[in-house]
Amino acid sequence: MTHDYDHSGYSCEPPSNNAAFAIGVVLNLGFVGAEVFYGLAAHSLALISDAGHNLSDVFCLLLAWGAMHLTRAAPTKRRTYGWRRSSILAALINAVILLVVVGGITVEAIRRLGAPPEVAGGTVMAVAAIGIVINTISALLFLSGRKRDLNLKGTFLHMTGDAAVSVGVVIAAFAIRLTGWNWLDPAVSLAIGAVIVWGTWGLLRESINLSMDAVPAGIDPHAVEEYLTNLAGVTAVHDLHIWAMSTTEVALTVHLVMAEAPRNDLFLHDVGDVLRDRFGIGHATTQIECGNCERDCRQAPVHVV
Repeated sequence: MTHDYDHSGYSCEPPSNNAAFAIGVVLNLGFVGAEVFYGLAAHSLALISDAGHNLSDVFCLLLAWGAMHLTRAAPTKRRTYGWRRSSILAALINAVILLVVVGGITVEAIRRLGAPPEVAGGTVMAVAAIGIVINTISALLFLSGRKRDLNLKGTFLHMTGDAAVSVGVVIAAFAIRLTGWNWLDPAVSLAIGAVIVWGTWGLLRESINLSMDAVPAGIDPHAVEEYLTNLAGVTAVHDLHIWAMSTTEVALTVHLVMAEAPRNDLFLHDVGDVLRDRFGIGHATTQIECGNCERDCRQAPVHVV
């Protein structure tokens, strides 16, 4: 069994986003305080519910920030992959927290629909307008990293969703001022919940898949198997596994059956280079088998893991 450890051109460690996380936490934490204060003063559930959402985002930012640093921890004899999977757990926790917040918002909104309190539309509009600016700035901080890291993708979705929600709150507050229909406030809260669920569902599904060692999104396992099968000298491929070590690193193990084993490690290095450059798999472990032994490999059957 041979490992390919040549990661040149492939970043094993996620890039530092300390400044982005710090700015995002400070901006959102300050805005949460403003939303709670003015939400209570204006009797606006839309503002308070958005504050709850933003507070969960602050926690999620801190969680993702901490996980980003944990993924850099050196491996040990006990934790052979270090703490890399903490970034996957952080993304999963973020998604669950958002859905819990939605549940609380929905229950309170339904209660208030029956007897909506009077809402100070002007105050709500002003605070939500500030939210649009803050959330847009926060989202832009994670724009470049959203495609390479599920943690950053989750953070970007949170901030983008918050900006969209703030736009909805401004529209609702303006409509309340024009019509006096205070029921629009809890109605918008329900719409906020729907937006959060819609934006979070993909993050939840992907983080669950990664935590269960599914093939990461963006990697076609059939294409990987086809590449390995068509390698010169390879007669069979089995026990192929592709999984995420973290939200930025992908690993692979595979058994290749070859009638004549390679004379040196150049073949393995070339395979590792292609897996890294073409498929984004930076940690490949390949086992070469002769295929003509009296005992077949016990991992060869498709149903055996």
